[in-house]
Amino acid sequence: MFMSDFPQTLPVLPLRDIVVFPHMIVPLFAGREKSIKALEQVMDGEKTILLLTQRDPATDDPAPNDLYSVGCVAKVLQLLKLPDGTLKVLVEGIERVSINQMRMNDEFLEAEAVVLAGDEDDSAEARALMRAVAENFENYAKLNKKIAPDLIESLSNIKEPSRLADTIAAHLAIKIAEKQKLLETASASERLELAFAAMEGEISVLQVEKKNPPPGEAPDGEIPARILPE
Repeated sequence: MFMSDFPQTLPVLPLRDIVVFPHMIVPLFAGREKSIKALEQVMDGEKTILLLTQRDPATDDPAPNDLYSVGCVAKVLQLLKLPDGTLKVLVEGIERVSINQMRMNDEFLEAEAVVLAGDEDDSAEARALMRAVAENFENYAKLNKKIAPDLIESLSNIKEPSRLADTIAAHLAIKIAEKQKLLETASASERLELAFAAMEGEISVLQVEKKNPPPGEAPDGEIPARILPE
């Protein structure tokens, strides 16, 4: 386990429109002064930072109440300063955590976090659920062209229900609030069930969109997302 079961105080990096899960490696862009200060702080130490998603991505200077109370502790793998002063950072999610308290120090937000304990059910029912979820994700990937083929292959090597649930949740094109609910659910079996239900809904939408693409847009068309610095 990366963190102990006891509370630890960590610098916070608020995220605008992404939820990071354990085992997820993702690039982020930090341009806000407090975010840059938090990253500079962790780079001088163990390179461990707490990722918390904003309730409203439009909030430029989030206070503790503007952030969800469950997040992900992450390791900073790489940091690059861009010419405009923005930081590009590559992080790897490690542990889901619950926030005991959060406060603003002189330069950035910091929070006292404790690991959100889950379970790893190895029953026949859990293994059957894993197979069903993996198969459904393969159907989802056939409709969502943004899913890399090698991800489907890698799912067969995942033996832990928790890791499978988090890997699939990270790649679902669902609303931030839905992803946050998946992050906050400690039970791996419950997360698998939630992921399965979310995929069912997305598959239905994608099937309709494939048959009836919006005017002026080809099937599988993609609209670039608006990117704001964290």
